[in-house]
This record gives sequence, C-alpha cells and structure tokens, in this order.
Amino acid sequence: MQTKNVLLMGMLLLSATAAAQDPLIQTKYTADPAPMVYNDTIFLYTTHDEDDADNFKMLDWLLYTSTDMVNWTDHGAVASLKSFDWVKRDNGAWAEQVFERNGKFYMYCPIHGNGIGVLVSDSPYGPFKDPLGKPLVWQREHWEDIDPTVFVDDDGQAYMYWGNPNVYYVKLNDDMISYSGEVVKLAKNPEHYQEGPWTYKRNGHYYMAFASTCCPEGIGYAMSDSPTGPWITRGYIMRPTAKTRGNHPGIIDYKGKSYVFGLNYDLMHIDTYKHHERRSVSAAEMHYNADGTIQELPYFKETTLKQIEPFNPYRRVEAETMAWGYGLKTGVLANGGIYVTHVDNGETLLVRGVDFGKKGTKQFTVSAATAKQGGLILLRLDSPTGPVVGTVKVTPTGSADVYQLSSCDISGATGVHDLYLCFMGEAVQDLYNLDYWSFK
Repeated sequence: MQTKNVLLMGMLLLSATAAAQDPLIQTKYTADPAPMVYNDTIFLYTTHDEDDADNFKMLDWLLYTSTDMVNWTDHGAVASLKSFDWVKRDNGAWAEQVFERNGKFYMYCPIHGNGIGVLVSDSPYGPFKDPLGKPLVWQREHWEDIDPTVFVDDDGQAYMYWGNPNVYYVKLNDDMISYSGEVVKLAKNPEHYQEGPWTYKRNGHYYMAFASTCCPEGIGYAMSDSPTGPWITRGYIMRPTAKTRGNHPGIIDYKGKSYVFGLNYDLMHIDTYKHHERRSVSAAEMHYNADGTIQELPYFKETTLKQIEPFNPYRRVEAETMAWGYGLKTGVLANGGIYVTHVDNGETLLVRGVDFGKKGTKQFTVSAATAKQGGLILLRLDSPTGPVVGTVKVTPTGSADVYQLSSCDISGATGVHDLYLCFMGEAVQDLYNLDYWSFK
C-alpha cells in the first residue's frame, strides 16, 4: 500500500509539472536552444549536458522537432565532437546554431578553446559533415570564440556573430563556409551583454538577444538599424532571477506567434538543489510592441505555453514523442531510430491535446520489446488518474532488442484529450522498451 501511495503521489507531481510545460525535454538534460523553422516544423537543436555532469560535460548536439510547441519528438544526436577530425578534445561541444540556405543546412559549432567549426548537411536531420577539415574561425590568442549565431540580410549578405565577453562578427560568403574581410570586434558591446548572441531581422529592425551579465543571467536584447551596429540595449526579454544561473536565447516566429527559448535548471531541481551543470530548455510566447520593442516576460514557470494545434494519433507516432516523460530515457536502435527505455512501474508518458475526432477510436497498437515478463500500459485521459479507455498487455519478446506489436480495444475516447500512457508491471524497473504506437 505504501508503494502504491508513493507512485500515486509521483504521478500527481508529474501531472502538475506537465501542465506548466517546463522544461520542454525531460528525458535528457538540454541547453543552448537553437530553434529553426523549416517545412512548417520547428527543428530545435540543443547542446547536451550528460546525466553525470558536475561541470560542463558536453559531447554532442541533439535535435527535437514539433509542430504544436508542446509535443516534441527526439531525434537523438545529429553531430558530435567526433564529427570534426581536427578536434582532439573529448569535451566542449558548446552552443551551436543551424541555418538553412538554398536547401543546405549549416551547423556552426564552437569547440571550446579550438574556435568555431561548421558542418553541412542536405537534410535538417543530418548527417552533418565537415567540409573544411579545420575551424572556420579561431582567434588563438584567447578563448572568446563561442556561441555563434547566423542570419542572412535582405540583400543576401550573411553574417556570423559570436563571443564572450566581447562580440565579434564576420561577413560570410555565399557558400556559408568561408568569409570575406577580417574578424570585426564591436567597438562597444550592447549594455548587459555576456554571451550567447542570437541575431535576426524582423519588420526592418535588427535584433540581438543575448545572455545578460552573469550572474544570474537573464535574456537581454539590443536593436539596431544596421547589421553591423551600433547596438542599443532596449531592455530584458526575461529579467535575471535567482531561479536560474545561466541563459542562452533562441527566437523564432512560427504559425503567427513569436517564441523565445532559453535554459534553466528546473529539471535538475525536481531531483536536487545541489548545483550541477545539468540544464534544461524552456520556451515562452513572446510579444512585440508597435515600435518593435519586446514586451518583458516573467520567468518561464510563470508563463503558459499553449498548444498550437491538436495532435493527430491516427498515424505511426514515435514513442519518443511526448510533452512530459520525467524518469524515462531514450536510446538508439540498431537502424538509427530512437526508442523509449528505462520504463518503470508507475511512470507515465504524456501526449497533449490528442484529437480522437467525433467518432473516436477503436484500437491502440504499440511496438514494444522486453526480455522480462512485460507488463501493462493503461491509456488514461486528461490525468494520470483519469478514466481508462484501454489496457494493452506487453508480453515477453525474448530480448530487449526484439520488438513485436501488441493491441487492445479502445472505448470512450472521442474529442480532444491529453493522453497518458501509464506503465505497470511486477518488475518495477525496465518493464519494456517502446518504439512506436498508433490508434485506428
């Protein structure tokens, strides 16, 4: 009875936390968000703090996608320090940005202490390859070459900015992997600038958002009438707060709304307040004033991230697609796909705003694997203790790498609801691995 009470309290905690959608990703520690909109989809590239990191332990770059801002699909690591043959470091995969131009995707990656490299791909999902075999930029006299950001002006000229504690920029050539002229250091930094610039142009205004002076860091921003400045700080997008130590902004317009992404330690704080460099990415809707200035936001936990459109369950849905899944982990399949693992008794996976339609659904199917005795998946609506509309039994497949389909009938699922996959089994830990699921 005591175990059941603990599990119930845990599910209620997850439900309450999920309502705030903070942070976006819970299966890994993510930082330095770099969102990009392409083909009506948000591609969110992030850095990755390892689970055992005390200080910065960063080896690769991750990708997540979404079309509704609340349910995110994990695509795993799309590049790492090993993508660069000239990099000898085993740590230092810091804040990158991916930029699309003429059908190619350019990933600008700082290698802490070794300059800024660039990778290129024909797809936003990768694979990303090094076309240079050397850094794009490396000012060897200091370690300020971090946090690159890129944009292309209306006249076709591309710029790359970067730096801590100073701001530098170059004019990139059309090939996006070389530059003309010299590295330029701004004569005057925007007020409160620390690092992590994010540059873009909107309605004729040039913007540079940035992590404000440490510590703690908020998200400040400056504006200019020219891509080369001068840059005048206009205020904060999010004011510094003791709730976070560092920050790194990423800003996009998507489906008629504007969003700012940043980072915090809220995921780690679910488990401990002892400080480690284990960060998490959050996002909030952002609003502009008529003169182009940005309205200041409260801290992420005090904002509400609304779902843009309902989620379609009548297709193959990768199991690593979720709005909330604290306690779960993801791994890489032999074919390169991603699966959900570390599925323990009492844990849940939430998919928000699932549209079952007026007629509803009759069947649920899941692809799962387990070498153990398996367990059950209860499908509940609107909360981890909500009505059960179906229960599927996952039976042993002989190996955690051998997947088979299991199905169950569904009753009472119509309209739009939050969907909770609630996991149960006698093994307590590692009940099964999940590849994908679907309704029909």
